[in-house]
Amino acid sequence: SFQIARYPSIGCMLVGVHRPLLIHPIYRVHTLLNTLNCSRPFIPIVLHRAYHFSRSTPLMSHEGHQHHPHRVHTDPAHVVPPFIGAIDQGTSSTRFILYDSTGHAVLAHQKEFEQIHPHPGWVEHDPMTIMETVTQCIHEVVEQMKTSGIGKASDIKAVGVTNQRETTVVWDKATGKPSYNAIVWCDARTSGTVSELLEKTPNKEDKDHLRAKCGLPLSTYFSGVKLKWMLDNVQGLRQACENGTALAGTIDSWLIWNLTGGPNGGEHVTDVTNASRTMLMDLATHTWDKDLCSFMEVPHAILPTIKSSAEVYGKFADGPLKGVPLAGCLGDQQAAMVGQQCFNKGEAKNTYGTGCFMLYNTGTSPVQSTHGLLTTVCYQLGPQAPVYYALEGSIAVAGSAVKWLRDNMGIIQSARDVETLASQVKDTGGLYFVPAFSGLFAPHWRDDARGVIVGLTHHSTKSHIARATLEAVSFQTREVLDAMRKDARSDLKILKVDGGMTKNATLLQIQADLVGIPVERPADVETTAFGAAFAAGLA
Repeated sequence: SFQIARYPSIGCMLVGVHRPLLIHPIYRVHTLLNTLNCSRPFIPIVLHRAYHFSRSTPLMSHEGHQHHPHRVHTDPAHVVPPFIGAIDQGTSSTRFILYDSTGHAVLAHQKEFEQIHPHPGWVEHDPMTIMETVTQCIHEVVEQMKTSGIGKASDIKAVGVTNQRETTVVWDKATGKPSYNAIVWCDARTSGTVSELLEKTPNKEDKDHLRAKCGLPLSTYFSGVKLKWMLDNVQGLRQACENGTALAGTIDSWLIWNLTGGPNGGEHVTDVTNASRTMLMDLATHTWDKDLCSFMEVPHAILPTIKSSAEVYGKFADGPLKGVPLAGCLGDQQAAMVGQQCFNKGEAKNTYGTGCFMLYNTGTSPVQSTHGLLTTVCYQLGPQAPVYYALEGSIAVAGSAVKWLRDNMGIIQSARDVETLASQVKDTGGLYFVPAFSGLFAPHWRDDARGVIVGLTHHSTKSHIARATLEAVSFQTREVLDAMRKDARSDLKILKVDGGMTKNATLLQIQADLVGIPVERPADVETTAFGAAFAAGLA
């Protein structure tokens, strides 16, 4: 079949050709922005090649060659300036990716950073280290531009930002120094804070007390709870807030403030997708809500200004990109929705990264979940553009379970080894793994859950454990998908997937078998960064 869909609100076109094969390339041409009479930065054409997984069909392209996702094209003869950059600040690493005007990723640099675990269940990041990785990645890509001969820094017309969501930072606005390490989204220390907040609800146990206004249940997951913990436990911080010397925000706010000048006039902003993950924003008005802030005991004055996902927030204050606009911002999962072109109501994607996150576009009206999912903002591609919403199923542990096999258990030497091990056995031999390292997120929302491996026998090997790890991710995804079907009152016809784990063909085959619908992976699985570049191109 041949399908054409237009999206007038953002001026783009999606063209897809579907061939009647179980596994086949799907060519899509996306015209993102007509710039004939427009001086805005742009990515005019993007070509994606997608791969299909159906029940019991191995990964293979139609030519029969092995597929290698996320290649970059650095041959100057095939690179078409100008460029748009994307800062992709994730849970375990930071990347800067450069896209040319055809939408191809042409250069990239990635840098991992330390995960800080002061106590069991606690996860922290050093905000200064995160900033250092961002500047290092940018500098490296600019140097690569020079050495490869594809262009110069002035050819970069805009930069978008995408970030790990919910991770919370508080800092001194005069010195720019963090008041405490960033508390990461998967940190479970705030279970006591959640209990304290539950005591304030009418029946003292209503996790959904605020859901009608913010779309989220009371949980350790969200930024408002983490911010309250900081204000209650970091000495002098609440006083600093009262004195007007402290600023707070998620990672996007921290990055944009620093890159646009920091103490010397930095812009303290966030976008509507990140704000919707704090429990402090009213989903209907897209503003900080005084009742929500009062419930969390968070002073409104320390919060950033909420902007759309595609507008100029400021310009780089210094460095090789001085004067380049920072022009797009989305939380990582919403950026993947944009990168996957899920612009139609009813379209969904699942990102397999440190955690696993399935989002379902519900259009311009929020849908309140009754089956354990979250109601969140999907995107707003411009200050005057409509706000789109999504249902979301969040899984705390996905790729981090593979990392646990490598770093904690020594079962594998690299993340790639898990596929080799898992493919050596046809099943898990009755072994099951529930990787609830920091509780269970959707649809259960159990902060007190902990991980377990059951079904071990003399027959069990590390191959069975590796396969059970992949199955654990797939089973949790199936559970979220079932909840999504009930909330949306609609069956998905296809599941679009992306993220680093989707390079694992064995995982995706297990997933397709469990969900019973085709699973589609794009040729470039790093759609999160592309979504940020897309937003910057529209600003």
